[in-house]
Amino acid sequence: MRVLVAMSGGVDSAVAAARMVEAGHEVTGVHLALSKNPESYRSGARGCCSLEDSHDARRVADKLDIPFYVWDFAEAFHRDVVEDFVAEYEAGRTPNPCLRCNEKIKFAAVLDRSMKLGFDAVATGHYARLERDGDGIVQLHRAADAAKDQSYVLGMLHQEQLAHCMFPLNDVEKPVVREEARALGLGVAKKPDSHDICFIPDGDTQGFLAKHLGEQPGPVVDADGAVLGEHRGHHGFTVGQRKGLDLRVPAPGGNPRYVLKIEPKSNTVVVGDREDLAVRELTGIRPTWTTRPVEGPWRGFAQFRAHGTPMPATFQLLGGELLVRFDDAASGVAPGQTVVAYDQDRVVGSAVIAGAR
Repeated sequence: MRVLVAMSGGVDSAVAAARMVEAGHEVTGVHLALSKNPESYRSGARGCCSLEDSHDARRVADKLDIPFYVWDFAEAFHRDVVEDFVAEYEAGRTPNPCLRCNEKIKFAAVLDRSMKLGFDAVATGHYARLERDGDGIVQLHRAADAAKDQSYVLGMLHQEQLAHCMFPLNDVEKPVVREEARALGLGVAKKPDSHDICFIPDGDTQGFLAKHLGEQPGPVVDADGAVLGEHRGHHGFTVGQRKGLDLRVPAPGGNPRYVLKIEPKSNTVVVGDREDLAVRELTGIRPTWTTRPVEGPWRGFAQFRAHGTPMPATFQLLGGELLVRFDDAASGVAPGQTVVAYDQDRVVGSAVIAGAR
């Protein structure tokens, strides 16, 4: 098979490429240039978006003796990921930019271009597992390494995309990946993982949003509307946040307060007790399915953070929206997050959270 491997410059994609070569495929490596000025996105070799990462990827390709190219997706990335990230926070929602990048760039734009160039599949260093059933349907499952599992951020992929995806790291744990890289003499064997949002190099999300949206002072209130303090912009907060509230009026019992709701129209942040974060039900819009729509009701597990705990729930598709009812109360559910539905360890689909009750 002709396989295109997306090479970030990190150890995971490097070993993914090596495994594809070892399997006998005709492999080509490609690094995605996501910024016209890479230093504006990351200033160190952390596995994504810097010039150093591009050089690391090229050196791995040379070591594996495979062709290597750099594809410029800077404009699409800025439009579909960075601008979307800012707009979502401005609207009082909490997006996941890595999930959006997978949706719009890595498994849409890249996959589309690779198919037009005659490749059979795109391989990445994601930790997830694919299985083909008796009918030829490709099923997306959690990876063998639960600690590194990335099926959540792949939850929006549909069947046509999954049919052309390969995840060579589906059966290994991270220490094994590093050992394979070391044995192959790859310079990225000890390279640290990237944990930050790639286009916020210093990790200061609030500062990044303030730079793009400016300061917009407004009130911080309790559930009864009593003013407890002032914020510099509602876009600097997310549901469930406890730190950085700078409240001037202490809680009667001395308990910490948490962000319960963000009201962008009035530029108001509502805070309250931790128990007030509890929700039993959420509604997801723009549902996607790995195979076909499942109307339900059906039982499964809901996950609404990349490394969150899967929670038993009942799912039902109603009027084009996905209704999720938790068995036990969930906490910190924010509009704009993505809920991914699982049948045991198999991804069924996903939806963007519009509201929680």
